[in-house]
Amino acid sequence: MTQLSDSTLQAELASAPDIVTALTDADGRLTAMEKQLAEFVLADVNHATNASITEIAIGAGVSPPTVTRFCRRLGCASFSDFKLQLARSTYVGLRYLKPESVTSSAHEVAEDIVTKAQNALFEMHRRLDLAVIEEAVRLLSQAGMIYGFGSGGNSSMIVNELQNRLFRLGCRISASNDHGMNLMLAAAAEPGTVVFGSSFTGRNLELVRCFALLRERGIPTIALTQSGSPVAEAADLVIAVDLPEGQNIFRASSTRFAFLAVVDIIANLIAYTDRPRSMRILRGIKEQLIKHRDGDDRQLLGD
Repeated sequence: MTQLSDSTLQAELASAPDIVTALTDADGRLTAMEKQLAEFVLADVNHATNASITEIAIGAGVSPPTVTRFCRRLGCASFSDFKLQLARSTYVGLRYLKPESVTSSAHEVAEDIVTKAQNALFEMHRRLDLAVIEEAVRLLSQAGMIYGFGSGGNSSMIVNELQNRLFRLGCRISASNDHGMNLMLAAAAEPGTVVFGSSFTGRNLELVRCFALLRERGIPTIALTQSGSPVAEAADLVIAVDLPEGQNIFRASSTRFAFLAVVDIIANLIAYTDRPRSMRILRGIKEQLIKHRDGDDRQLLGD
């Protein structure tokens, strides 16, 4: 195995996304003593962030000068700089440093995912403000045009599903997942338009900007998001979904099941506001699907 020079190793480790990534030594570039020191730091990052150089040296079974050299090899100017970078890295969250994976078999994973989805749906239902839902249904059902604003994987999925559910009920709706397009649509929205925005975190500042513009222009906005968030503060009507984030970073957020259920609730209630019209449009869609795809009425509406 080729031995890297100190300068080469320092440059490569310093180019890591953050100090924690360098400490994990995924490429096996650290020496045995350096690896021992790195493992001690990673075992309790909070302790290492607040410990003295002597405490870290004793805990790792090395000398203080070894700690100093190690910090410099990681691209840090000093031990103090190392601790500062380490503290910054922990903002990402320790679960991304030492992710928990309590399930491994197909049976355990399947059971855990289904259980988390059920819990998310139960908690959403328990906390859901039905008066807010009814007001959202009133606004959307009376709108001349509906825009759905999303961004990122989760929120894009939600507004696309809103469009999928509402167009078949006769609503004029268009979903957009591009920040620039969202801003242009907000600027061009005519009276009678309602904008529905989705943000799992509520920290989508581009959506906040769009909502602020829409408020200035008198266009009502509905946010499906976390309560008390910047997006919630910018919206006229907030459908709050506040669920804890899971600890398993390898698994998608169960919150998306709750968001999809809210879309289903809204769509069902909009359909019920004008049942004859909803039935007529749905029947027309189904007739075409039977004629050109299914051959009978046993398949789903859609694909």
